[in-house]
Amino acid sequence: MKTSNFLTFLLFFSIGFSAIAQEELQITSKDSIVQSSWILGIGLNAVDDSGNVFDGIFNVGQEWNIVPYPSRVSIGRYFKSGLGVEAIGSYNRYMKGNTIDEEIILEDIPYYAFDGRVTYDINKIIGQTGWFDPYIGVGIGYTDANNEGRGTYNAVVGFRTWFSDRWGLDFSSTGKWAMTTSNEVTNHIQHAAGVVYQFGIEKGLSKRGEEKLALMAAIEKEKQRQRDSINEVNRLKEEALLAEQLKKQKEQDALAAAEKERLDELNRKKQAIKSRIEQLGNVYFDLNSSYVNNDSKKVLNAMAEIFEEIPSLKLKITSHTDSRGTSNYNDWLSERRVTRTKEYLVSKGVVAERIMTEAYGEQRLLNECDDNTSCPAEKHAINRRSEFEVIEF
Repeated sequence: MKTSNFLTFLLFFSIGFSAIAQEELQITSKDSIVQSSWILGIGLNAVDDSGNVFDGIFNVGQEWNIVPYPSRVSIGRYFKSGLGVEAIGSYNRYMKGNTIDEEIILEDIPYYAFDGRVTYDINKIIGQTGWFDPYIGVGIGYTDANNEGRGTYNAVVGFRTWFSDRWGLDFSSTGKWAMTTSNEVTNHIQHAAGVVYQFGIEKGLSKRGEEKLALMAAIEKEKQRQRDSINEVNRLKEEALLAEQLKKQKEQDALAAAEKERLDELNRKKQAIKSRIEQLGNVYFDLNSSYVNNDSKKVLNAMAEIFEEIPSLKLKITSHTDSRGTSNYNDWLSERRVTRTKEYLVSKGVVAERIMTEAYGEQRLLNECDDNTSCPAEKHAINRRSEFEVIEF
C-alpha cells in the first residue's frame, strides 16, 4: 500500500514539474529587447564653464548654470549595431555672480548650443540589461557661450534607464573642447537630464529569449523523435548516409584521378620544355663583356623559336659573372648581361612581358673559383653565363 502511494506521488510530481517547465519556456515580452529605434528627448541642461571643472565639480551654486524650465531637446536614430546618431539643441543662461572663464560675471549672459554626435551602446559589450543602457560618444558642435561663438569637439558619457519600451530617463555629461583658442575661449562641461521617448521601434529576442527558443525547439524535436519509429528512422538515415558517402567518395576519387592526370600531363609537358631548353645550353660571355657573341646568338635564336612555338611560355633569365672584379662591378656587369640577353630575344620578336630577369653577380658560382681560389681561365668562363628557368608554359 505504501509503495502504491509513493508511485502515485511520483506520477503527480512528474506531471506538475513538466507543466511548470513548459510554462517557464513560453516566449514572453520579457524575452524581447529593443534593437533599433528613434529616440526623442526633452529635459534640462547645466553648464559648468568656470575653467575650474574638477576642483569645483560639485560647486553647483557658483559654477553651474541652470534655467528652471526645459532647455534641451534631442532627436536620434539608434541601430542594431549599437551605434547611434543624435542631434541636440540646448539653451541656458550664465547667471550673474557665477564664475565663467575663471571670472565672476556681472550680468546674465545667454548660452546656445547645437551639437551632433555618434554614440555606442556599451551593453553591446557587457550584455543587455533591459532597463539600464550606458553609452559613450563623440561629436562636434557650435556653441555661443559668454558672447563668444566657437566650434567644439565633444565627448560624452551617459546612461538611460527605461521604465517601459517607450519611456525612460537620460543622464549625460559632455565635455566640449573649443576648436580655436582665440579670444581666450575656454573648454566647458554640459550636464543633461531629461525624459526620452522611443518610437519606430524594431524589437528582437534577447540572449535569454534566444536560449529559450533554442531549448523549446530542442524539446519539440525530441518529442517528434519519440513519436517516430526510432529504429526505422535510424535505419533509413544510415542507408541514405552510406549511399551519399559512397557517391561522394566515387566523385572525389574521379576528381582526384583527373587532377592527377592533369598534373602528370603538365609535368610531362614542363619536363619536355625544360629538356629542350637545357639541350640548348647557357649563353656565355667574354671576360668583362656583356655583348652577346655569335655562339650565344645561336642559342638565343633557337630559344626565340621555342617562344614562337609555345605562345604561353614564360621564362626567367638569370645572369652571372665570375669572381674576378669587385662585387659591385660584378653586380653591374650581370645586370648588363641579363639586359642584353633579354633585348636580343625581344629583337627576335619575343614579347618582353614573357621574360623575367634577375642578376646575381658573383653570388652563384658553379665551381670553386671564388676570390680565395686560383682557377684557370676556362673554369672562370663557366660562371660568365645567362641561364633560363621555365616560369609558365
